[in-house]
Amino acid sequence: MSVARVTELSATSTTSFDDAVKEAIDRANKTLRGVESAWVKDQNVLIENGQITGYKVNVAITFVLEG
Repeated sequence: MSVARVTELSATSTTSFDDAVKEAIDRANKTLRGVESAWVKDQNVLIENGQITGYKVNVAITFVLEG
């Protein structure tokens, strides 16, 4: 039996929502071990002067606790 924890991250990209999700997962893998899933909870576009300037996601990352 395993126990997992969920932490939330926000990430942005100037390219796409997919790229923002990848950024969040890449960042999670730098500091968390046992990352096993991600749930994209929210997506927003950033707008400046009437133009889309970025894509933002809020992601819930699930990772298994050790020990």
